Amino acid sequence: MAKSPILTYEVLPPAYIEYDHKVVDVAKRAIALIVAVAPWVSAEHIGSTAVPNCSGKGIVDLAAFYPDGKFALTRTALDALGFQPQSAGHKFPEERPMRVGAIEHGGELFRLHVHVVAQNSPEAADLRRFRDVLRKDHALSAAYQAKKRAILQSGLSEPVGYTKEKGEFITAVLGGPG
Repeated sequence: MAKSPILTYEVLPPAYIEYDHKVVDVAKRAIALIVAVAPWVSAEHIGSTAVPNCSGKGIVDLAAFYPDGKFALTRTALDALGFQPQSAGHKFPEERPMRVGAIEHGGELFRLHVHVVAQNSPEAADLRRFRDVLRKDHALSAAYQAKKRAILQSGLSEPVGYTKEKGEFITAVLGGPG
């Protein structure tokens, strides 16, 4: 049996990483792997790395949007591909999991987060909308980057707190609590 290209995820403290154009190819490659084992999934590149020139944690965020009745099958397919359940940070429940992994590309290791989300859910719409708004509004993208830098400069370095602080910005952009 061939070794999976999905490698073990290393938990690192949040850091501000300048945008790397290679993340686009990394995302495409990871999406192709996901769709190969779960062809019913609509896999998309989301998060900061999906926004050209938007710096952030340097983690390639993906979403595996699954259709009704395919949740368990999707989660199982991702696990079989080599993605792992979270072991740290803002842990998502198994009813709405996030899987983690890493992939080697061009001699570098890129960390991956795969959010497993129902394709017609409000969360799926929000994930797409936030990405698309940042792609269109360069000033908002710059403000998001400034917010993330400020969080880290404040001394907050544990992942749960970082995610909570960043989440306040995201919630404001999306129009308040859903």
